[in-house]
Amino acid sequence: DLYRKVFVFRKDPSDAFVVLRARLEQPLHNFTVCLRSYTDLTRPHSLFSYATKAQDNEILLFKPKPEEYRFYVGGKFVTFRVPEGRRDWEHVCASWESATGVVEFWFNGKPWPRKGLQRGYTVGATAAILLGQEQDSFGGGFDLYNSFSGELTDVYLWDTGLSPDKMRAAFLSLRLPPALLAWNSLSYEVKGDVVVKPRLRE
Repeated sequence: DLYRKVFVFRKDPSDAFVVLRARLEQPLHNFTVCLRSYTDLTRPHSLFSYATKAQDNEILLFKPKPEEYRFYVGGKFVTFRVPEGRRDWEHVCASWESATGVVEFWFNGKPWPRKGLQRGYTVGATAAILLGQEQDSFGGGFDLYNSFSGELTDVYLWDTGLSPDKMRAAFLSLRLPPALLAWNSLSYEVKGDVVVKPRLRE
């Protein structure tokens, strides 16, 4: 249980990452991914990377610069511009539904204008899920200059789109529905220089 704890990625650039294990019985037609990050990086970095053997950017939450997030599904992406960080924790949730291709992006508990991506696509279930690196091949192929350095917490993956109430609940760290990946019952393995520490502030 990682309640009130964080992963600290200590080095920059870094070859470290955290492998997450999710129980996916079938491919995803809808999903929501949420996480909270704290960094002073200005270079591109990967936050959440979900790769299959067929597609290395099956799901990817990537930050090319401080005021921009890129959200990939099946190798294609949409961009969301956010306020330049005040060097504080940033909470993001991104959801996608296959039937419409609609992407929702929530930043610090507020929804951004919705966009469209990969209508009719299916996300593969046999996946390598990593924090802190961007996969260019299944479980590997890292570019150290896309690595994450800083603190990550509150990582979740659901196989549904979350309601607005639940999106806000994720931002506020309130009770959440059962998830494929849940921070308070996370199955993970640290690879390299990543340390689990208590959160310094709420």
